[in-house]
Order: sequence, then structure tokens, then C-alpha cells
Amino acid sequence: MEPNTMASFDDEHRHSSFSAKICRICSDEIRDGDNGQTFVACHVCAFPVCKPCYDYERSTGSKCCPQCKTHYKRHKGSPKIAGDEENNGQDDSDDELNIKNRPDASSIHQNFAYGSENGDYNSKQQWRSNGRAFSSTGSVLGKEFEAERDGATDEEWKERVGKWKARQEKRGLLTKSEQTKDQDSEEEEYLDADARQPLWRKVPISSSKISPYRIVIVLRLVILVFFFRFRILTPARDAYPLWLISVICEIWFALSWILDQFPKWMPINRETYLDRLSMRFERDGEKNKLAPVDVFVSTVDPLKEPPIITANTILSILAVDYPVNKVSCYVSDDGASMLLFDTLSETSEFARRWVPFCKKYNVEPRAPEFYFSEKIDYLKDKVQTTFVKDRRAMKREYEEFKVRINSLVAKAQKKPEEGWVMQDGTPWPGNNTRDHPGMIQVYLGKEGAFDIDGNELPRLVYVSREKRPGYAHHKKAGAMNAMVRVSAVLTNAPFMLNLDCDHYINNSRAIRESMCFLMDPQLGKKLCYVQFPQRFDGIDRNDRYANRNIVFFDINMRGLDGIQGPVYVGTGCVFNRPALYGYEPPVSEKRKKMTCDCWPSWLSCCCGGGSRHKSKSSDSKKKSGIKSLLSKLRKKKKSDTASMSYSRKRSTEAIFDLEDIEEGLEGYDELDKSSLMSQKNFEKRFGMSPVFIASTLMENGGLPEATNTSSLIKEAIHVISCGYEEKTEWGKEIGWIYGSVTEDILTGFKMHCRGWKSVYCMPKRPAFKGSAPINLSDRLHQVLRWALGSVEIFFSRHCPLWYAWGGKLKILERLAYINTIVYPFTSIPLLAYCTIPAVCLLTGKFIIPTINNFASIWFLALFLSIIATAILELRWSGVSINDLWRNEQFWVIGGVSAHLFAVFQGLLKVLFGVDTNFTVTSKGASDEADEFGDLYLFKWTTLLIPPTTLIILNMVGVVAGVSDAINNGYGSWGPLFGKLFFAFWVIVHLYPFLKGLMGRQNRTPTIVVLWSILLASIFSLVWVRIDPFLPKQTGPMLKQCGVDC
Repeated sequence: MEPNTMASFDDEHRHSSFSAKICRICSDEIRDGDNGQTFVACHVCAFPVCKPCYDYERSTGSKCCPQCKTHYKRHKGSPKIAGDEENNGQDDSDDELNIKNRPDASSIHQNFAYGSENGDYNSKQQWRSNGRAFSSTGSVLGKEFEAERDGATDEEWKERVGKWKARQEKRGLLTKSEQTKDQDSEEEEYLDADARQPLWRKVPISSSKISPYRIVIVLRLVILVFFFRFRILTPARDAYPLWLISVICEIWFALSWILDQFPKWMPINRETYLDRLSMRFERDGEKNKLAPVDVFVSTVDPLKEPPIITANTILSILAVDYPVNKVSCYVSDDGASMLLFDTLSETSEFARRWVPFCKKYNVEPRAPEFYFSEKIDYLKDKVQTTFVKDRRAMKREYEEFKVRINSLVAKAQKKPEEGWVMQDGTPWPGNNTRDHPGMIQVYLGKEGAFDIDGNELPRLVYVSREKRPGYAHHKKAGAMNAMVRVSAVLTNAPFMLNLDCDHYINNSRAIRESMCFLMDPQLGKKLCYVQFPQRFDGIDRNDRYANRNIVFFDINMRGLDGIQGPVYVGTGCVFNRPALYGYEPPVSEKRKKMTCDCWPSWLSCCCGGGSRHKSKSSDSKKKSGIKSLLSKLRKKKKSDTASMSYSRKRSTEAIFDLEDIEEGLEGYDELDKSSLMSQKNFEKRFGMSPVFIASTLMENGGLPEATNTSSLIKEAIHVISCGYEEKTEWGKEIGWIYGSVTEDILTGFKMHCRGWKSVYCMPKRPAFKGSAPINLSDRLHQVLRWALGSVEIFFSRHCPLWYAWGGKLKILERLAYINTIVYPFTSIPLLAYCTIPAVCLLTGKFIIPTINNFASIWFLALFLSIIATAILELRWSGVSINDLWRNEQFWVIGGVSAHLFAVFQGLLKVLFGVDTNFTVTSKGASDEADEFGDLYLFKWTTLLIPPTTLIILNMVGVVAGVSDAINNGYGSWGPLFGKLFFAFWVIVHLYPFLKGLMGRQNRTPTIVVLWSILLASIFSLVWVRIDPFLPKQTGPMLKQCGVDC
């Protein structure tokens, strides 16, 4: 081989071995250096480190390679640091060619595990810090020595490393001074390297479980095509209207199945590493670098949402396992209730004893009502001798606390004529709940009361926004936006946790779980929120009405997590504040595509060159107005040294005043001025509050130094005034989006359309738990509200069917959002389909003509594919068959009742402007004497009429069909079985509803029975009159005229 050929082969081989490598510190892709080839930080061992991590290690880190401990040499273009003089002015790039004589990079890296940008974890062999080489002269550990690491204990590994060092010392490759230095810093290096490991990893579903599942889905789709081909080409001539209705219904069901099924194509699991989070951000002797979190709790009516439940939620937040100075709890009282105000005063006082008790003994859960009611061995894993005594004392104090809360509730039942009066004798400002000023009260915190041990407690803030007649307040979405603004003025934490008043923190480390994603150096910048599943207490063992919603939270949401992220479900969600402000996620840099100058300019324009790129670049300049402005202003105050931070540090920079921003525009040309937001644009977007606008410009959150608390409180009152949002983008592009009672779906949809991603976090211990209505009427009203919100979105400009096409929303994610707003309309074909069996039994007709053996194969194959899909879905998800069956039953119950009414109410609102009132779901605590007494509690509602009518119709049809078969003889039993199967399918699915109607003592409302029997009787008599069961005579009517006729 010729020398030139050999050289080119060497260069090509070297380039390919280092291309597309992943940084072992930040999990980012290692990009090309100035020489056009992959950047190599260390030319001794070629340990994969990207340029930003290399600069960070040289400027503020150990200045050495994490693997071989060789001192980093300066590359061309890197800033000089102390110690570079030892290199005699030579750059490390001068030794670049020497890497040809060293081991191939692929052989060095093949035993390591690494995390990719999206958290994928390749676990050929996990990299450990004490598996490094300790040579400073260029030798590295071989594959044979490295491959044995994971099978050895720490002691065995240290012994092997010691023997290896001895051999290296004999060869003159390791000096004693270096050996001593390595031994002293070995433990510190171990912790340092573990802290740089990924904070989470993606765990894909096993291929043995997911592959058969996908195959069956495709087969089911093929079977559906042939099934509909048969159904359309073989109509039932004697029952053509019934056949046509049934085919239309079946086609709609197939489309609904596609919308629901394919977003579950790529389900994943995720694991978090809380120990690495602590090692990275909570090092001993250093300042805690965990990001602050603002927690939002929303409530409206303290009579439907009992104060003791809200108090338990607040206590669980105050006792969370997180630095107390980084947690602030904001409670929104949208009903301006003095009862809740007094409840928070009592709760803050009780928290001074409850919080230190929880942290001292590490109890779970940290909501006292649910902790003391748990039927478990509370002495398990408890070794402190004082625990039993302290627990009894704490339980007694909690019972006294409950009595005080109950007395407040009893007092609030009857409002005085002159209105409520506070303890200081002044009238309560919220006596008129529809016309009152904004109110803010700060409890606890750094400037408030400490706990009984003298330690600081998290800040607790009561917020009641101003309400005046004539203003649109936008219900819960408006209250959430008010809390966003108040928190930005008072604390401005970069992350926000949203909880309903009945959802307490069941896992005290839940916030840390979310920080593993949000504080990730790469993924965290692209996340809009981390959603946790909802879990519930107080639900009957059989879950009659599918209150747990396990199928949605354990199957659908995990499927969406593999696409662009789960939908926002209204509670148990940790938000990234910039995402709520309407900003787009940071765009990761992409490699420049190869270009060719040999094509004519006119051809490149036709192929999408020139002008197209110019327009995109101009649009990007306009979109990045705030960031470009801040970067230009901050260049004057920051050094040019490139550095990398592994944490979201609390910003200590002074906030730029709006006047400074205007002055900063003077030094730029017209093109730059057009891309920057002026003061008026800021005010039009965020409102007339300089303090709030300044807070939005702080990338890492926090408040400026030397802020005046009293002035901040006044500004907070200003941002919750009822007219603050007028002529701004609040509720349109910023914060919780208005226009639907299900503002959660709409808000998450807007974020995903901008390109943000979300993450589904399912820790082993449920993060949050709440209460759910277990009686039939409340459950149907809850489902009605959800379905009505979906219908409102369907008729709005934000409908996923036509909104933001060509944007950043992935197609499978869009299918999932379409399913969330289309499912209520399934109620119409479902109601018709459930009526068809009774009509067939009463008329003697059927929707399917007589079929041959070949055609019956498609029916059999369809049923088998449905069963196989369900079984394989249960296999990979771990959901029980009982949960799946309850979900199917309530899909029919809710479909023919709540969803149907939601469609008509939505149409009335859109066509005639008839608005419906927002009904708060009752969240009362269950009676200890009868734990599931609410299950049998019955309330009259019109939602009960359609399913009751369907049950009676199908029962009457079964009786009529069997009677007709008995009268007509053996030959009529064959066609009857198909009709009976159809009718029993409806009855079995409505069986939980029938049990709810009967109740424990058959306490069915009379009006329900009367209306249902009346409608069923009229329907049956009409059909009997039109098509009686007696055979018709086609000839003339013959009469017997006498005996001798």
C-alpha cells in the first residue's frame, strides 16, 4: 500500500472512530473542532468530553482528564489558565497526530455506559469513577482489566487498582507522589464522578412484550379493513336503515380506536437517581444548589372542599423533603372565604409542631389525616425510643387541631347579617364574594414564625384575587394565572408545582423526583412540565365507576411519554416557568449540512435555498428579541471566559429596569431594533407591572438583592387586580389558557405546539394522592365537566384538528390531543348502537344478513384481535384485568349519559350562547363508621335517564325476543342468538349503573323509574303498532259465516 493511501486511511479511520461520540459528563454530542474533526479533549486516553465540559474542567474543575487524570493541555481557541505556562506555549492540538499510535477510541469506549440527550441509557457496562486509569504518562487500562469492574466489590476493585499501580510504578510509569495524591483524592473523585452520571434514564419496554403488541395492532387494522369491506358489500336488505346506522357507528368506533391506539405505540418507563441529585447539588460544605419551587394550591368553596382536607394538603407541602428556604406554598382562595383564612392561621400554627416531627422520624405520608388513619405497622423501621411517645402526643395535638377546624366550619354555616368580622374588629374584605379587593397574607417563612426546634419553615401565602362585577374572571384558569404573577413578584422560583386542594403529597421526595428531569443539563431546558399520575384514596375495592382511571394513567400516559410527553391533567404537575410565559424552548444547534457550490444559483433557489433561509433567519431574529437583548446587555457585565454550569444557580444579577432596556436600544442598528421588544410590547404582553416584567427576564428565577418586602406586597396586590389582564396576552398565549373548563388540556396543548416536551414520572411510591367522588351522580357530573371542556375546545380556534399544523407538534401527539376533544361525540353513535339490539329483538330483524363460513372468519378474527390486544396491553403495562373491564363499563355508562349531555350543552353554548355553570366536585371526607357510604348516596340528575331507558329497552327486548322464539318454534332460535348476544353486551356494560340505581336499600328516585318506564313503554308500543309480532295475512280477510258455511 502506498504511503499516501495509508495516511488517508489512518485519517479516515481516526475520524470515524471519534465521530458521533457522546460526552460522558453532560450526555451531549461531541461536535467537530476547529480543524473540522471531532473534538478530542485528552490525547492520552481519548476519554469522550465535549468542548464546553473541557473548558469548564479547565476553568473551575479539576483541570484533569476524568479518566486518566492527565492535566489538560490548552487547545487552540481556549482561554489560558494558571499552569498553561508549563506547556512552553504549545497547544494540545500539536499532539493531535500522536493519537494514531494510541489505542482505538472504539476499544476504549466500548465497556462504558452513557446517557444520551433524551435519557437513553446504553448499559453494556456502567462507567464507574474508580474504574479509571491513574497514569499521567499516557497509558490506559486495557479492556481485560476494565471489563472486570462491575463484577467486583469496592474492596476488591481497590485491591486490583493497587496491584496495577505497583506494576506501573515498577515500569516507571507512575511516581510515588502521584500515587499518594491519587489515594488522597480517590474518594472525592468517586463522588465527583457519580454526581456527573445521568440523573435519570429511559427504560424501554422489553421487546418480548412490546413487539407482539405492535404486531397484533397492525393485524387488527388489516382485519378491520376486510371486516368493513364485508359489512359494506353485504347489506341487510330487510333492515336497511338499521344496517346503515350500524355500519356508520362501527366506522366511527374504528376511527376512535385508531386515535386512542396509535399514540400508545412507543410506551416507555423512566427511572430517577435521587442520590446523584443530592451529590450534584447538595454537597457538604457548599451552598445548596437545588432550584426553588413555588407550590400552588387552588380552592373555591370551603363547604364543598372541606378545610380539613385543604389543611392536610398544605401540611404535606410544608413538611416536604426539600430545603425549606426553597419552598413556598401559595393558596388561592377564589371564594374569598374567611373560613379558609382562619384555617390557614390554625394550620400554620400546627405546622410548627408537625413539620419537625415528620422530618425527625421520616414518616410517610406527611398529611396527618392519612398518616394516622393508615392501617399498617407504624413501628416498622423505627428505632428511636422516643417515637411512640412523640407519635401519641402528635396524634392528640392533631385531634385538637381537627376540633378547632370543625368549630370554624360550624361557625361558618350561618353568616351574620353584618358580615364576617376579623379578630381585630375590622370587617372581612371578602364579605361580598363577587365584589371584593385583592388580599394577600404571608405566614411562616424566613420572616415568620419558626418551628418548635427553632428552624425555619417554608413560606405560606394566602392569595385571594380581586373580583368586581362586569369583569371576566375565568374561573380556575384565572386564579392560577393570578398565583403565577404573585409568586413571580414575591419569590420567582423557576419551577412551579400545581396541586388541587384535595391532592396531598404522598411521597415527600416527589419534588426531588421532578428535579431529576428539570435540572438535567440537557433535557431540562426543553421540558415544559413533569406530570405525575393521579392516585386516589377512599375508593371502593371493586372501583365500581372506574374512579382510579388506571387505564389512562398507566397505559395512555406512558405511551405519550415515548412521543412528545404526557398531556397536562390539572394537578400533580411541576412546571418550568418560562414555558408558561409563552416562550419557545431553546433550539439545539445542528450540524451544518454539506453544501455544494457546483449548482447554479437559480437552481438552488428553486430547490429551497436563498430567500427561504433569509426569511427564516429574519423570523428567528424577531422571536429571539428578549434573549438577544439580554445577551447584549449582559456582555458588558460578564467575562468572555466560556464556562459550564451543572446547576440552575439562583441569579444574583440586578434586574434590568425597563428604562435601561430602552437605553440599550440606542446603540444598535435598525435591524436589531426591529427584533427587540420595546417597553410597550412588554406591557402589552405581560401587563403594567415593571417588577413582574423584570422577573420574566431572569433566566434562573430569584429576586434582586435589597428588595423591600412591603413594596413587593403592594406590587403583588396590583398584579391580582381584576383589570390587570385587560389588553394583555394572559389566557391567550401566556399562563393557563382561557376558553374551556378543562384549561389543563388547552394549556398543555399550547406548550407542545411551541415545541416543548413533557415527561411522565411514576415513582414507586405514588407522589400525590387525592379524593374522588365514588357515588354515581357526582361521578357523572365530574365526567360531564371534563367532556364539556373537550367540546368547547373542539369548537374553538385551538382545536387540534386545525390548529398549528406545520408546527412542532408531532403527529402521534396530535392524534392523542384529537382524541381528547373528539371522544364526547362518540356518545351519539354509542347511544344508537346500544339501542339497535332492542329494536332488532322487537322487530325480528337483524343488522347482519345470513353469512357463510368464510365471512364468519372476519367476525371471529376481529373478536380474537380485540381480545389479544387487551391481553398484550395488560402484559406490558401491568394493569389488572379488573381495571380494564371497569374502564370499558364506564366508557359505555359515561358515553350514553354525561358525554351525550356535554355535546348538546356545547352546541347550545356555541350556537345560542347559553353558558353552563361550573360545578365544583364535592370533596368531603368519608365517614369512619361507613367508609364507602357515599357509594350508595343517590342524587337526582337528568344524566340518569338515558342509561336507565337503555337498560329497560334491552330487557324488554330480550323478553319479547325469547317469547317470540318460543311461539315460532325451533327454527327461530338460531337467528335469535346473535340478537341476544348483542343485547346482553349492552346490559352487562350498564350493570354497574344498574347497581347504582338500586343502591343499598333500593332507594331509586321515583322520577327516574317513571320517566324510564314511560319512555320504554311508548317506544315499545309504537313498534308493536307498526310491526306486530303476529304473522300478517297477505290474502283477503276470511270470516266464518255459520255452522253450515
